[in-house]
Amino acid sequence: MGRRRTARERALRSLFALEFNDAPAGGLVPEPGRKAGPRTAEAYAVRLVEGVRARRAEIDALIEGTSRNWRVERMAVVDRNILRIAVFEMLEDAFIPPAVVINEALEVAKRFSGEASAVFINGVLDAVRRKIRPDESSLGRQDENERAKK
Repeated sequence: MGRRRTARERALRSLFALEFNDAPAGGLVPEPGRKAGPRTAEAYAVRLVEGVRARRAEIDALIEGTSRNWRVERMAVVDRNILRIAVFEMLEDAFIPPAVVINEALEVAKRFSGEASAVFINGVLDAVRRKIRPDESSLGRQDENERAKK
């Protein structure tokens, strides 16, 4: 498993814990008995947690605006935090293609939530991608329609 995947999973566990026990901003929730990952993975996980917490209102608005008939607070805790991490990455990390962000979110969802959640997350993230990165397809290149317009 790659360092970024490790970081995403670590961030997910921290965000999950913070849903039930709010703590001041400043990094990851300690996991007793769990060894720390590589420094770069831990640093990226901290960046994800702090970034999601700082931009939570904006991220949640994007998720709600693209998910039909679903309020963020009604989504499964794991699913909404996977969505938050991926939306944060799409907003902040322009060098990571949307296809990579979405694929990583789907792999984490399959591991921590299940296949049905992965389908739901895929639909929401693709809709968010179309809203915030309209010139890039989920495959990481310009949409055919956008190219035809130019």
